[in-house]
Amino acid sequence: MSKCLANLMWIAKLAKHSKKRQKRRAFLRDEFLKLKSDPFQHASGEGGTVFDPAIQRYQAMKVSGFEYFKPSGKNIIHGLLLVVLPMTVFGYLLNRSRTNLEAKYRRGEVAYKDRGFKFI
Repeated sequence: MSKCLANLMWIAKLAKHSKKRQKRRAFLRDEFLKLKSDPFQHASGEGGTVFDPAIQRYQAMKVSGFEYFKPSGKNIIHGLLLVVLPMTVFGYLLNRSRTNLEAKYRRGEVAYKDRGFKFI
């Protein structure tokens, strides 16, 4: 019975949190629309764009990120796993399949009319 009560409490807490988020989202939406449709904003030279400090901080972080980059073992492993390894595996598989296909062509196992790329 206590597990059922805990689930009900969790659902009530989630519903309360959801209502808070809904209120905040409505407030932020109204604020954005108010700033976006302000007719006097164009006179200031900003052209109706809404200045968002969070987006500004994010863009500043992306621009200055290279200055603060410190190479580490984790960075090297990520680079190898995400860039070098997929290209190497793809190259190996492509070379192996083409070599096997060329060997079949040279042994005469594939007729000329059945070969792909015969007009290139």
